[in-house]
Amino acid sequence: MTFFAYSSIGIAKPIDTIQWLDVIAEGGTALMAGLWLLMTLSSRPRGKVTYLLAAGMGLIMLGAWADCMDEFYRVGKEQGWDHWLEAVFTLGGMLVLTAGLYFWRHEQLSLNQHLQKRERLFRDHRAFDRLTQLVDANYLRRLIAMEQERHSQVSNCVALLDINSFHVLNRDHGVEEGDRALQAVAHMLLLNLSNQDVLCRYAGDRFAIYMPATQLADAQKKIDHLCTMVAQMHFYTHNQQVQISLRAVCSEALEELDVLLARLEPLDQKAMFSEATETVVSLARTTVFS
Repeated sequence: MTFFAYSSIGIAKPIDTIQWLDVIAEGGTALMAGLWLLMTLSSRPRGKVTYLLAAGMGLIMLGAWADCMDEFYRVGKEQGWDHWLEAVFTLGGMLVLTAGLYFWRHEQLSLNQHLQKRERLFRDHRAFDRLTQLVDANYLRRLIAMEQERHSQVSNCVALLDINSFHVLNRDHGVEEGDRALQAVAHMLLLNLSNQDVLCRYAGDRFAIYMPATQLADAQKKIDHLCTMVAQMHFYTHNQQVQISLRAVCSEALEELDVLLARLEPLDQKAMFSEATETVVSLARTTVFS
């Protein structure tokens, strides 16, 4: 409609009088605003904030497009509608976009509270695990390094937790049920963590918890409580309750995560030996009763 208004009412300017640098700048602004509009609509769910942001970018795009058309067509000064069109679109778009950014700020504050136990000093969307929506081990390492630089005299603790016999759950009930179990454990841990703690998915069925400004004895109590809460959790696969338990190691954050992981390996071997022993006992009892 803007193009039709300029082409039908305005007079086309000679090619040699067109300021091509202005065309590139104003046309590029219109294209970029249109691209922002499409990115906003394609990446956000529906809602007031999305509509305000999209409407503001759309009006700015139309204002820049009208300004670009002014470089190709001459409109009489006695009409003046072209200047009003540019001003209304651009100024209106900025006002609407500002309103959208205002409500977007409130939305972000709410999201920050929701993500408080999943991130701490910085945000990196590439670090989030798709299944559990927790940060990964690389994020945790960067976080620990930053915390040590900021507060080197404060005692910070880190813990690694591993799900017992997780491979058995995957084997007996399927990978999808195993994924559901990981999500359930992650939610239970988040519910029982303090706001300053950060939970991450370390790897596979292992989780890591960073506890800033926490003494080792207090951190161990907190980890024991978390293991107890997960053990009391009711998790069902195909209407069958499955018991989920954790084993964990805890230390001060000065210790490298890989070193802490090495302390968890003997617990893995003990769990595998215990599981094998239970299987042998079960078979022995079956033989006796038969």
